[in-house]
Amino acid sequence: MAGSVNLCTLIEQFGDEGKCREYLEALRWHGGVKCPRCSHDKASKIANREQYYCVACHYNFSVTAGTIFNDSHLPLMKWFLATYLLCESRKGMSANQIKRTLGISYKTAWYLCHRVRAAMKEVNPEPLDGIVEMDETFVGGKKHGHGVYEARKAKEVVVGIKQRGGELRFFHAADVKAGTLAKYIKENVSDDVQVIMTDDFVSYPFAMDRAGHSRSKHKTINHSSGVYVDGDITTNGIESAFSLLKRGIIGTWHKVSAKHLAAYLDEMTFRFNNRNNPYLFRDTLLKLLEAPVLEYRKLTAA
Repeated sequence: MAGSVNLCTLIEQFGDEGKCREYLEALRWHGGVKCPRCSHDKASKIANREQYYCVACHYNFSVTAGTIFNDSHLPLMKWFLATYLLCESRKGMSANQIKRTLGISYKTAWYLCHRVRAAMKEVNPEPLDGIVEMDETFVGGKKHGHGVYEARKAKEVVVGIKQRGGELRFFHAADVKAGTLAKYIKENVSDDVQVIMTDDFVSYPFAMDRAGHSRSKHKTINHSSGVYVDGDITTNGIESAFSLLKRGIIGTWHKVSAKHLAAYLDEMTFRFNNRNNPYLFRDTLLKLLEAPVLEYRKLTAA
């Protein structure tokens, strides 16, 4: 399947298990079938079964062996539909909506969504460069008491970094201290960055120092004085991404626990960074084939 896909073509092309397996085989073994146990490339198809036999280590296996799909009793067609829906829904899709759409239990839908999110997590992404915007926001929780401090104390911190015209990163942070912000700058921003733009929050200049960046590379927009654009100095890009995140939390997921917040951030950033990718569905299936298996007991552990 080449190029972008819509729901109608998805159903037409992958309407049964056989077609889904054929596509997964083409994605996983485009150079020929390989044994997932010993990597030997001499395997024969077992008659009347969706399995292969490795002549080297005598292992029987299928295309789902060793993948996220292997321990699931869910039909592959429903995996494909769920993956498509999570890829194409700009603000995400709740487990309840997946449950209703696919006709499965809430527990199955919730676990399915989290396994897709786990596959969406980017590993060792390229450092952000050029003009970078950085900001922090607070999500979830209920306000207790009065004032900004009391309201924020009940919430979770999300740090956002966005390359202008490029990729986005979201992080569930412990706090907004200079050392914490410096860690995210150091791990995600190139040493050769042109400029880092932030608001006038007091921690940022010290974070720049700790991250090893010259303060000459730091430009500030004075939000506390009501200024949001000063020439090319603005953090409107990262704030727009925060707005999309909050619409997802409020309008789609409704409630996100602190424990799983990072997974939802991974989903949102993956979808944002691939918003112009015509092969997004295919590439997400590839990540599902390659991702480590996420066990339910690990996902629900305290």
